[in-house]
Amino acid sequence: MTQPHPSDRDAARLAWARAATGDERLDLARASFDAGFRSYWRGRVHAGAGVAEGDIIVMDSPPELEDPRPWLRLREVLETGGVRVPRVFQADPEQGFLLLEDLGRDTFLQAAEAGRADADALFDAAFDQLLIIQALPCPDDLQPYDEAFLSRELRLFDEWFLGRHLGLSLDCGDLERLDLAYRRILDNVLAQRQVFIHRDFMPRNLMPVEGGLAVIDFQGALRGPIAYDPISLFRDAFVSWPEDRIDAWLARYHARAVAAGIALPDYARFRRDADFAGLQRHIKILGLFARLHHRDGKPKYLADAPRFLAYLDVVLPRYPELQPLREIVERYVRPALAAQAPA
Repeated sequence: MTQPHPSDRDAARLAWARAATGDERLDLARASFDAGFRSYWRGRVHAGAGVAEGDIIVMDSPPELEDPRPWLRLREVLETGGVRVPRVFQADPEQGFLLLEDLGRDTFLQAAEAGRADADALFDAAFDQLLIIQALPCPDDLQPYDEAFLSRELRLFDEWFLGRHLGLSLDCGDLERLDLAYRRILDNVLAQRQVFIHRDFMPRNLMPVEGGLAVIDFQGALRGPIAYDPISLFRDAFVSWPEDRIDAWLARYHARAVAAGIALPDYARFRRDADFAGLQRHIKILGLFARLHHRDGKPKYLADAPRFLAYLDVVLPRYPELQPLREIVERYVRPALAAQAPA
């Protein structure tokens, strides 16, 4: 499929935004970068235009590359259910342009790292939104995070991180051990209560707004394991929190969820479920980041690979049944990474 020339897309985006706002003086600047094909642009509407004066965001989601209609559909479901999501002022899914409210320049992550907000308060605000999401009835058309889907994600680790990035080729015995560990992870994840999950519920996808946090980047939502979003929040792709704080936040979430009537197992079982759901995510992300680097020409994500290996170091020793995966990491992954490190 032929992609539009960037200059043509830039011109079409600006023309659409000016028509949508009624502001012929509007200019747009890149607001954020994304791992996918979607991009976000910020502009300031001048007084006397067709919409209220102030900052706006234009989402550019080329329909031939990243159809915006699933995002619009899920936004409607979430907003109807009481989740704080970006407001949409105008939408043109045929062209792939949406005019959105500007939620500000700081994400939860940026606000916490800069000390502009207290992390404990931000996590409590995140729980407010997460508990609403987890209580939502799953729409009939919400895709399940089923065994086939979860397994495909795990295999990204084999193909892209082990094979393409590290140049490893495991023998039959090692592959069987890896499969055994995957089987044990999947058995746990699939046995968990299945609920509406965001699937990327992390501080970078939460925006401080008046009264709490707004939720963004929800287009990957599925029906999946209840521990997946909570552990994604604490074991983040872009920041590492001290383990004692993660323990306290996870216990706080569990207590609040139980008090809110969310059906959860006792805390010991839930902690295990969170660890196993987290392992699936960490393994998948290592594969995804390697694919972004080698296939899509986006190398910056692989800089966070050591963070995910550190997560594995924390969790794997807790579970003897996952020793096969721990052995693969120690025997092959670490030496290969060490060999790649600059002298």
